Amino acid sequence: MSQTDSATAQRTTARRTRWTATDLGLIAVFAALVAASAIVPGIPVGALGVPITLVTLTVMLSGLVLGAGRGFAAVGLYVLLGLAGLPIFSGGRSGLGILATPSAGYIIAFPLAAAATGYLAGVVIRKTVKYRALWLFGATMISSIVIVHGLGVLGMMVNGKLDFSKAFIADLAFYPGDILKNVLAVIIAMAIHKAFPDVLVRRVK
Repeated sequence: MSQTDSATAQRTTARRTRWTATDLGLIAVFAALVAASAIVPGIPVGALGVPITLVTLTVMLSGLVLGAGRGFAAVGLYVLLGLAGLPIFSGGRSGLGILATPSAGYIIAFPLAAAATGYLAGVVIRKTVKYRALWLFGATMISSIVIVHGLGVLGMMVNGKLDFSKAFIADLAFYPGDILKNVLAVIIAMAIHKAFPDVLVRRVK
């Protein structure tokens, strides 16, 4: 490859990885979507009162639709705005004080889960044709179990003063709802990808 071809390839790669106004708009839209899902009243579970909410649905949807980087940015923006004082966490909560509650682990996990789901979704879109919905569901479940539930249990242990076994048992109450929400997230994401194939595919080719 000539130096000219190499320079052209590098410029092309830079253009592909640089976020456009459309990317920034999608990040803002999905951050707002996550915030809107938190407005729906949650269902407190267990003695610690950590609520079951729709937030995990929109977190996974952000990753499935936007990919790792933009998904992380969208959900991270939601978390940062909530920590800055906007009442957009479940139950209208806000501020840095949320990090001292048993819910802290789940909140910290959300941007990471969106990024992991987005990365895995990119692999699925790039590598599969058959059973794509099943693979995407697997991506959401891996992110849920490893990141959301893993950090959620840790948060209950640190801030709720529970030992591992009690925190793990308390966390199990969230699994049925998360499975249903992940199924719904995949269904919505598949419809979006069908209608707008460039939303994610163009970024992982």
